[in-house]
Amino acid sequence: MGIHIAAKNGDIAETVLLPGDPLRAQHIAQTFLGNVSQYTEIRNMYGFTGTAPDGRRVTVQGAGIGIPSLSIYVNELVQCGAKRIIRVGTCGSLQVNIKVGDIVLAQGACTDSGINRRRFKGMDFAPLATWELLRRADATARGLRIPVQVGNVLATDLFYNDIDPDEWKLWADANVLAIEMETSELYTLAARKGFQALTILMMSDVLPTGASLPPEEREKASEALIKIALAI
Repeated sequence: MGIHIAAKNGDIAETVLLPGDPLRAQHIAQTFLGNVSQYTEIRNMYGFTGTAPDGRRVTVQGAGIGIPSLSIYVNELVQCGAKRIIRVGTCGSLQVNIKVGDIVLAQGACTDSGINRRRFKGMDFAPLATWELLRRADATARGLRIPVQVGNVLATDLFYNDIDPDEWKLWADANVLAIEMETSELYTLAARKGFQALTILMMSDVLPTGASLPPEEREKASEALIKIALAI
């Protein structure tokens, strides 16, 4: 089932964690899950299913970078029985008060992509998180004493914006909290296909200040994010 993941019946759990990096998917599965089995390595985009600390089966699937790549994997995961998909990733902060290592729960997702305008015949659709997952993630973070901020994010098609490198300031001025590349598609697919979705992001960079978290420190900084995702 699914030509890009080739999962068999029963391989995919109802709850899926969705990092972009396949090696991060492997790290999450091996670090946080028990009884782990790998069900795909097609295109070196790894997928694993195992048991969370609370006994639930959880799948961790790499999804690549950008809206088109995420769209392929999410569509196929839903075909294979996924009911809740939680994107766990890194992003850039657009606000000086949100620093490297901080966590944002994406309540909604703006985008500069044209995909939704194509879907909705030139009109704008507002992609939102599933309220129940958002509510539980916020409550879980408070219970674990992990500070989080909740708000809007920007899913961009351009990682390297050579057209207008300062365009992010338009979004920052509108109190968009962070910039990444996938969430508007995840939330749109959830609305159209009837599954639950949430994005939880850890700040790896801060655009207003130029601060950046070294790659070797990102896995450790992401542990709090994964703990929240696995507890909701």
